Amino acid sequence: MHTALTTQLKVKNNFIKERAQLKLEMMAKTITLGSLLAVLLSTVAIPSQAAYPEKPIRLTVSFPPGGPVDMAARIIGNRLSDVLKQSVIVDNKTGAGGNVGAQIVAKYPNDGYNFLVTSSSYAVNPSLYGEKAGYNPQKDFSPVIIIATQPNVISVNEKVPVKTIDELKAYAMKEKLSFSSPGSGTTPHLTCENLFHVIWKTDITHIPYRGAGPASVAVVGGETPIGCTAVAGVFQFHKQGKVRIIGVSSTERVSDLPEVPTLQELGYPQIQDYTWVAVLAPAGTSPDQVNTINRAIAKIVAEPDTKEKLSQAGLIPVGGTVAQTTTYINNELKHWSKVVIETKAKPE
Repeated sequence: MHTALTTQLKVKNNFIKERAQLKLEMMAKTITLGSLLAVLLSTVAIPSQAAYPEKPIRLTVSFPPGGPVDMAARIIGNRLSDVLKQSVIVDNKTGAGGNVGAQIVAKYPNDGYNFLVTSSSYAVNPSLYGEKAGYNPQKDFSPVIIIATQPNVISVNEKVPVKTIDELKAYAMKEKLSFSSPGSGTTPHLTCENLFHVIWKTDITHIPYRGAGPASVAVVGGETPIGCTAVAGVFQFHKQGKVRIIGVSSTERVSDLPEVPTLQELGYPQIQDYTWVAVLAPAGTSPDQVNTINRAIAKIVAEPDTKEKLSQAGLIPVGGTVAQTTTYINNELKHWSKVVIETKAKPE
């Protein structure tokens, strides 16, 4: 009996040892497989989202070369290419006071590679043209940033025998005159529409051009004796003596034109008008992409070299966040709607 019991104990001990060994082997295999899996996972390339932008960006300018909108777009576009490490294409699509460019960009893909560069006519035209503007500023676009702003100015050809606003008013009472503008609905047009027709009640004829460049050349060449443009359009011609700037629509005198009085100083406090240059994206563009472009342009606008270039073009750098830009443009939509109603301005 003792021998049988001893045998049973040996068998049981062997069984326990074998189970223990089996557990150790299974644990070793589990650890080995876990380690192998960890190594495999560490060597597998997990796809990541491509860095934006990964292809050229297009800035569609709604006004022709030579004017403030085009100048601002090219100043920013050249530097934006360096900042984003990607090509930036500036493409002019002009007509109908900026409507054509807006209509085109509104239909472009909202993929973060298409942007509209336009003027404050963007805020005027929906009220001036109604549905014929061809876009809805509240639904078709996402504001990105205001690049710059500038006051509007009234200038005369060098051969026109007036040197002040009062002299121009007296001259208009006895002569048949005309004035050029960058187009119907642009803020320079409405500034002069307000002064000449609403306040003075003269019959100075409006001749709309396709942008500030052609409008400025018109007054320089004498096609129209008067020019109503943003300051950038005629600034150099004024310095060259080819035109005389006799009034500015800002609340304070322009630093580079200290000799030119504001319209407020001259007794027209209701005229406080500015032309601005803005960047907008087609509605639905990713907020991340909109913010990327906003931050890049804000950085560029704040650079001393960019400030100098914009200043030389008669532009005052602005910048700001997307939220600030959205608020500003919404306020401008309300302001210019009121002006259109008061002046009874019509597209021509």
